Formats: sequence, C-alpha cells, structure tokens
Amino acid sequence: MGRKDDMKAALERRIPADAVPIWELEFHLWNKFSKRHAAFGEEFTKLTNAEQEKAIRTNAEVIFEVSRDLHFSAVTVPCGLWEIAPGQMAYYTLPEDARYRQVQALRKDAPKDFMLVAIVSAVMSIPSASEYVEFSYKLFDAPDEIDQRARDTLRQGLEVAKRFADCGVEAICTASDIADNRGPFFNPEQMKRFILPYLHEWAEKIKAMGLYAILHSDGNVMPVIDEIANSGIDALQAIDPVAGMDMQRTKDAVGGRICLCGNVDCGTLVRGKPEDVFEQTKQLLMSCKDGGGLVLGASNAVQQEVPAENYLAMIQAWEEFGGY
Repeated sequence: MGRKDDMKAALERRIPADAVPIWELEFHLWNKFSKRHAAFGEEFTKLTNAEQEKAIRTNAEVIFEVSRDLHFSAVTVPCGLWEIAPGQMAYYTLPEDARYRQVQALRKDAPKDFMLVAIVSAVMSIPSASEYVEFSYKLFDAPDEIDQRARDTLRQGLEVAKRFADCGVEAICTASDIADNRGPFFNPEQMKRFILPYLHEWAEKIKAMGLYAILHSDGNVMPVIDEIANSGIDALQAIDPVAGMDMQRTKDAVGGRICLCGNVDCGTLVRGKPEDVFEQTKQLLMSCKDGGGLVLGASNAVQQEVPAENYLAMIQAWEEFGGY
C-alpha cells in the first residue's frame, strides 16, 4: 500500500493502511524545498515557447521531488491564470494550454504514489468585490439571471473537468466559497435554488467520470454542513479555523458521510512559531484521525510567505502522530 492508497481510503471514509494522507489545496513553497527552480505565474508567462516547455519538465521534477520529501499523498496541479489584485497575478497558475501540458508531464512520469487533483470553478460562489453589490441585488431582483449563471458555471466546470480527466487527473476540487466568517452568504432559499442542486449534479457527474469530487469553501459552513454532507461529494476542504470551524465538531456533524481536509490555520503557518504549528497539528491528528476520513493540510493555500521551518513542523507532527 502507498500514499495514494491512503488518500483513496480517506476520500472513501476508510481507515488508511499507513497514515493520514497529506494534501494541500495549493502549495507555493516548491522553491523553498528544492535546489532546482519551478516557474509559475507571471514568471512563466514571460518565458519564450522553448523556455516554457523546459520549465514544464522542470516543474514536474520539482513537484515530484518536494512531494516525495514532504510525504504528500496528492498534489494539486497549477490553476488557471487569475489576479489576486489588479495587475498582480496569482503565483501557482499557468496559462490554460500550459496547464494541461503540465498535467500531462506530471502524469507521464508520475510515481504511482501521488494522486493528481485539479481545481475548477463548477459551483457558483460569493462574487468578487467588483460585482458584489450588483450580484447581491440580482439574487432578489433577477433570480432567473442567477439561475443561468449557476447553469453556465456548472457546464463550464464539467467541460474543464472532462479535459483534466483525459489528461490523467484523478480528483477535481471545485473552489466555491459559499460562506464568510459569519456564515453562508446565501440564505436558505437561495442555497436550495442556486447552490445545492448544482453541487449535487456536479458531484454525480464527476463521479461518473471516475473521479473524486471535492468542494472547497472558506468561511463558516456549519449552518449548511448537513446539506453539504448529503450532496454526494467525497470531501470538503478548508474547515476554516479563522471562521470558527472546528475539525472535531465538523467530523461529528458529518458522521462519516464525507471526508474532511485541511484545518491547519494558515495564519499560524505564516506568523506563528514552529512549536505553535507542531502543537496545532498534533492536536488535530490526535483528536480527529480515528475512523479515517481525514486529510491533513492547511486551511487554504500554503503561501510563499510561510517559513519553511513552520511547514516542516507540521510534517514533523504528522511523522510522530499521523500514523494508524
């Protein structure tokens, strides 16, 4: 049995044969843990075509090397290009065509021990700041437009998922923030109309492709955790401690219906001390690993600002307390 087998077991709510699997929604520390250099985001876009092809091969080698050293059971492939602020491109991204070529390079030489995960947008989420007010009005004044947006989001997400499946990806995560720190953004009627039917359909069709279906949402989703657990997805990622989400309480609430991923506080990873990260990870593993259905990782992206020693403290805690 290997690391990917542990990931499959967790996603299927079984007890892994070896240890709690490790998977990050996004990992941005590749170059802190390798002597070689991986190129993503804006840096990649400035390369010539020949340099990009070389970078894709090097990226794959770096990802494999670091994933092996850090005991990852699954790896998220780069996302499509997007801006975290006007004129500031997100780091772990690639242009769309290069993104698929990167997946193919990873799958071609991928060790059998790594599951590949791709992030798509398939279920409607909280709108961006630029359209927040207009979208909020339309929820009440033009619900048919919101229906159409939800249908288009699902259709496009499934198209992208199919292409990734053809490239060898084994799990798809829809990044769909439906809550903030106060609770769900959508009221109960809006959840029933605009979110839950599409989440059900997305999970059903992703599974029909032979893939695992994962939902990522920041925020406090406890008021709708029962609906999420009954949606047909395999896993929920984040379990956002900043929003007051507690892994043990969430695990009790879902009752083995879905796997839970994440919950190591990104704030602690960025600003805490290694001993803080170690203790938080230890407590998470000791209280929640029994019975399976747990994947260890940060509650969101492992940002470039995370000190290497902090992330290594998480891995050290896993080495000591993550086994079954």
